[in-house]
Amino acid sequence: MEFLLSILIQGTLVLVVEAGLSCGLSRTIFARALSTVQLDLELDHADITAFVSLSMGGLIAHVPLDFPFWMKRIHIGCKQDYTSSAEDCNPDGSTVEEDRFEFRSILFADFPFSDYGILQPATEFECRQSCLLDCTCAVAILQDPSLSPDGTGTCWKKKLPLSNGRFNRVDIDRTALFKVPKSNASRRSPDTPKPSDGNRNAAILILSVLLGTSAIFNFSFLAAIALIFFCLYRRRLQHLDGVHSHSRGDLETNLRSFTYKELEQATNGFKEELGRGAFGTVYKGELSPSYGNYVAVKKLGKVVQEGEREFKTEVKVIGHTHHKNLVRLLGYCDEEQHRLLVYEFMGNGSLSNFLFGVLRPSWQKRLQIASGIAKGLAYLHEECSTQIIHCDIKPQNILLDDCLTAKISDFGLAKLLINSKTQTLTGVRGTKGYMAPEWFRNSPVTVKVDVYSFGVMLLEIICCRKCVEVEMDEEAILTEWAFDCYNEGMMEKLVENDEEARNDVGRLEMLLKVAIWCVQYEPVLRPSMRTVSMMLEGAVQVPSPPCPFPLHSMSMKYQNGRVSFSSLVP
Repeated sequence: MEFLLSILIQGTLVLVVEAGLSCGLSRTIFARALSTVQLDLELDHADITAFVSLSMGGLIAHVPLDFPFWMKRIHIGCKQDYTSSAEDCNPDGSTVEEDRFEFRSILFADFPFSDYGILQPATEFECRQSCLLDCTCAVAILQDPSLSPDGTGTCWKKKLPLSNGRFNRVDIDRTALFKVPKSNASRRSPDTPKPSDGNRNAAILILSVLLGTSAIFNFSFLAAIALIFFCLYRRRLQHLDGVHSHSRGDLETNLRSFTYKELEQATNGFKEELGRGAFGTVYKGELSPSYGNYVAVKKLGKVVQEGEREFKTEVKVIGHTHHKNLVRLLGYCDEEQHRLLVYEFMGNGSLSNFLFGVLRPSWQKRLQIASGIAKGLAYLHEECSTQIIHCDIKPQNILLDDCLTAKISDFGLAKLLINSKTQTLTGVRGTKGYMAPEWFRNSPVTVKVDVYSFGVMLLEIICCRKCVEVEMDEEAILTEWAFDCYNEGMMEKLVENDEEARNDVGRLEMLLKVAIWCVQYEPVLRPSMRTVSMMLEGAVQVPSPPCPFPLHSMSMKYQNGRVSFSSLVP
């Protein structure tokens, strides 16, 4: 019998280790993990628990690449003890000898975002065969066909290195099928480096304990381990039962499913309103300390005709986003006609309150906020597994945490609402003043609409004024006034009462040029948000921009107390 150790941190599959692997585990940490049920105390993190199972046969050891910094105490370079080589693969990428390999399965496990191939529909046999015949495939993830609406399964093929491992008995209905050699000992890679003294000691410790000459001692030792971690396992299941008692487990995320009654009680009957906008009304709520005490509960407006399926699809996409400049989604409610989202609470409110209040925020802090927003948008546009176009970037949708870190809110919601809830009269989404010209013409909507909105908002961050100020006559439209000031070499007019900004003319000019590039009439002329972020960081030189309002463009004008849009084409 070989021993399999699986360590999970808050539902994340952190480590899978079999006895005898050249895995750099700390001897102290490993020994403590086997001798106490208080593993969380040894790792200085109150929310850590461990789950250990015993398994016949071995699995390759894997460690995700994106583990938290405090996880570095647990391992120092754990890796699989077998790597495929050129001799295992045919020129076409198929496996030379399929009978050398077999599969080991872990239920309720997944490795999101690292798949390179998909097979649909697929039975478990077809999924195994597809991975077996593919030299690149290290793990196949199979979704249970019985849980699919049409009764067919889906198979995702993964290659090394694996990252972002997930294990959840409630929310994950998938099985991870690990392709392993039938005999690890005979298949060890010749390129595996010689373990360090620390690794050798750890291996000696594991082997001496598990592979001792006394079968009775081994059996007793493993039984004791099983008993200890059975207690841990029961405690974790009890915790999951309490936390996820209402979860339906159909979103493939770690989001919690709330009942409407729970959120009604948490918000005291939706009493304290934090704000309202195109996507619905936000209320302050209070949950357990594990959610940071306070939360923001958003009641969505009437959702699109597709209803529940569209809602769950979008919530799944939102739930898979993780970035420090995005407001974190904690849970949702899709009970009957109710559609609610639960977010982390931002104590400093929106950027609009920060920019347009009585006291002008510091120049340096505004620059940091602009850079953070650009990074968040670049993540949504280019780094998510599913590209997200926000469609309504404006200061009201940028929230600030206790450290004044900018966090984008309401992303991923544009597809959920009926057009009448989007503040416009057609199918247009967004807010006037921040909307790209292509919204008003028969043109494809791309991520460049967010770039345009960011450019308008960047001008607001520079000047600490709104994009439309009806009482300022010729300076009413900020984009036009800002370009006039830049074109006439009078940039200081934009920051007349800001001495800190006036003393930083070089950066002021750089920010102004970035903003003008972002609000170009033609989408193809606007940079990507990744490029914008690099410009703001000083990593890319910003060329002089052309006029963003060519004669054939649509112009935004203020007249008789009203903002209107008109085309200049004769």
